[in-house]
Amino acid sequence: MNKTYANLQVERRQHTAVVTLDNPPAHTWTLDSLSALAELVADLNNERDIYALVITGGGAKFFSAGADLKLFADGDKAVARAMAQRFGAAFEALSGFRGVSIAAINGYAMGGGLECALACDIRIAEEHAQMALPEAAVGLLPCAGGSQLLSWLVGEGWAKRMILCGERIDAQRALAIGLVEEVVASGTALDAALALAEKSWRQSPSSVTACKALIQGARSLPPQHLLPQERERFVDLFDTQDQKEGVQAFLEKRAARWRNA
Repeated sequence: MNKTYANLQVERRQHTAVVTLDNPPAHTWTLDSLSALAELVADLNNERDIYALVITGGGAKFFSAGADLKLFADGDKAVARAMAQRFGAAFEALSGFRGVSIAAINGYAMGGGLECALACDIRIAEEHAQMALPEAAVGLLPCAGGSQLLSWLVGEGWAKRMILCGERIDAQRALAIGLVEEVVASGTALDAALALAEKSWRQSPSSVTACKALIQGARSLPPQHLLPQERERFVDLFDTQDQKEGVQAFLEKRAARWRNA
């Protein structure tokens, strides 16, 4: 990809876009980088041969430390509102990416850094990673989905321990409570995420988009609402070229050639 995005390094590896957070030393988020992330996801949604997105932090210490607290030192509510809105837009865009998104947590994921990972479909953490939502310790709260997505993933009890008590957890605890899906050796999260992303290439991109919407819909809608949608989306896939190609490839005992259409 030739376009540049503020504080984000973007590399294409076949059907996967690798996004490296690049605002040293702690890869904190800014208004510009949050806007850039939302713009990047929109661009990737229009790249029909991109099926997966992997996001990680540059270096070996930080995934992301979230927002730079210096932004809030003078108590300017306009700045606070702008950052909150930009955080929400960026991570909701990331959550809405039409393909598979994977966070390769290569170190500290704090505050808005952890919320970025929470917006992804899957999280892989290196064994030395540390995760927390410490906003209440400085008179704030997680405003980029943390209170909602963390509760959905790990349950109310652990969400309250992390948010209300400021409990920082390591990678093994994160695995035990369901915050991450896998723990790997230090320095290997990106490779593990890329390998998982490659598995997603075998799936029909059209099917992945439909399935992801249904799975995420279960966070807020009851089964009696989504089960009819599930059946309708199944039938709708018969309008896609991918459905025809998938069935034909299976019958011909060959790999499918997806068109994401």
